Amino acid sequence: MDPIRVHREGPDDTVGVITIDRRERFNSLDVATARDLRKAGLGLARDATARVIVVRGSGGVFCSGADLKDIRAGGDRKALEYLSPAARAVPKGHGEIFRQILEYLHATIAEIRRAPKPVIAAVDGMAAAGGLGLALACDLVVASERSTLEYAYFKTGLSGAEGTTFALPRLVGLGRALDLALLNPRLTAREAHAMGLVSLVLPDASFDGDVSALAARLARGPTAAYAATKRLMNEAATMERLDRHLDRELDELGHVADGADFAEGLTAFFEKREPRFRGA
Repeated sequence: MDPIRVHREGPDDTVGVITIDRRERFNSLDVATARDLRKAGLGLARDATARVIVVRGSGGVFCSGADLKDIRAGGDRKALEYLSPAARAVPKGHGEIFRQILEYLHATIAEIRRAPKPVIAAVDGMAAAGGLGLALACDLVVASERSTLEYAYFKTGLSGAEGTTFALPRLVGLGRALDLALLNPRLTAREAHAMGLVSLVLPDASFDGDVSALAARLARGPTAAYAATKRLMNEAATMERLDRHLDRELDELGHVADGADFAEGLTAFFEKREPRFRGA
């Protein structure tokens, strides 16, 4: 089964739904999945017949960000070589493998913000690290009661990426953004809603149907006016700086990922123990 699925629903098939389907890896993204996600997002963002986009995960998980198991294993060499200039070999550091994944994921996030239509993150279950960033890039974040949201990067000794360090200070203020990063609470859907990170909290049992109904309602609305309002609000929130900030996130995370702390954090993560960070 394809890890990224796209289908149409709603009035006259005007709602495009992107599903991340790697439940066995907590819907994390390796290079190939991140590439397919970007292709799906780009296609729907630029398709005038898609008036609303929904991004969702399968199996009770939204997305957990980059695939740490794949990164630990050295990535897909064929996929990495495809992205690297033929004149040089692919570096073997963790940072370069992250870079290959995040270049695609960051491009997806930028495309979501530019899309001239509403984009809904349908969060049913866990959204952590890059999954949190992907959700917060969307115009509406709709969560089921059972969902949780978590910054999570510091658990393995990583800095933030996927737009989290851009979105969080704008949504909750600098002080609370640092609280969420440094203290790393696992927020319930209700807690995230109270902070302004989630737009709506919906019952678990009716979640899929409620999301479809919301998307259909938006698709029947004045989508040209939605697009104009989104452009104006993006300008007011200085979203033109997003691309540059995503590049900075990528550079910082790539550097940190090649350090000793991430190597220890990655090992501890798979050994299911507390990491022993040394600040390196």
